[in-house]
This record gives sequence, structure tokens and C-alpha cells, in this order.
Amino acid sequence: MDYDKLKGVIEGLLFISGDEGIDAKEISEITEVSEEEVIDLIEDMKADFRRAGRGIQIVEVARAYQLTTLPEHVPFFERLASSPSQSTLSQAALETLAIIAYKQPLTRSEIEEIRGVKCEKALNTLLSKQLIREAGRAEGIGRPILYATTKDFLEHFGLRELADLPEPPVNLDIEEARMEASALFGKSEEPTND
Repeated sequence: MDYDKLKGVIEGLLFISGDEGIDAKEISEITEVSEEEVIDLIEDMKADFRRAGRGIQIVEVARAYQLTTLPEHVPFFERLASSPSQSTLSQAALETLAIIAYKQPLTRSEIEEIRGVKCEKALNTLLSKQLIREAGRAEGIGRPILYATTKDFLEHFGLRELADLPEPPVNLDIEEARMEASALFGKSEEPTND
């Protein structure tokens, strides 16, 4: 694989790894390139990003590499975060919110069991938009956080109380819903992780 293509693969791996990051050893195992070569490629990518004036950078935190934004762009990100036009939720966040609304309080692992995919990013989004809150801790090992909806959730969706939520579909077959979506939209609907 040529270096430009390999750098593209590494950039994708950094993007997918998100806040957790990914270390050079894991990148090496995935790309089947030596760890030293991976580190050299990452250093080259850092320089490429700086030369091109990109809005992201590669940083090493706790021996893991991750993509981050540039510190000098923080004022713009703050404006985005406070912008009322940014009130849309991703499909994953909506699914997570619906699960919490109907089954609250529940833990992250219970939500993930229902959705079948990780939901950490969706939970963080919902917490930042104050649509859900930490509602205590569950009994048991590790005492995981319980999540529930907030008053802002009720206001946002125009509900007087949780009892005003519409009845959820009974015995919804996810596979059947995906097949219907595929037939309707002409493509396979894949579950999302965010």
C-alpha cells in the first residue's frame, strides 16, 4: 500500500477511534505496517495538517493518538454549541432518547442491550442538550449511572408529563423494519454507533 493511501487509512482509524484514541501498536496490527513506520507516518501527517492549515490536528494523549480541533478555533465552537439552530438530533440520539423516555431510569448497558450498539456519544449529546440527566446509581457491581429524561425534554417535545408520550409499537421486529426501510429507500439500513 502506498504512503498516501496508508495515511488515509490511519486518518480514518483516528477518526473512528474518537475520544479514546488509538495507539501506534494497534494501528500497526491493523495496517500490517511496523510500529516505527506508523509513528513516522503520523508525524508526517501532523506536518501535512499544519502545512495545509487544516482545522484538525493529531495529538498524543496517554500514549494514544487522536484527532482534535485546534485550540485557536474554540470561540467558533462555543458559538456553535450555543446556537439555537443546532437543535437537531442524530438518529442514534433519537433512538437512545426514546428508549430512556419509555423505560427510565435505566443504565447505559441496558440501553446498549436494547439498541444493539454502543450509545456513549448519543448519551453525551443528550446530556449536553439537557434532555436527559443522571438519575442516581443502580444497585449492583460498579453501581452504574441511571439515566432519565428532564423537564427540558418535556418542554422540547411539548409534553405535560411522561404519560402523554404516544404508545410505543408493540412487538416491533427490528429486522422487519430494516427490510421495509431497505425496500422503501433502496439500500440497507445499518445501525449507527453514535
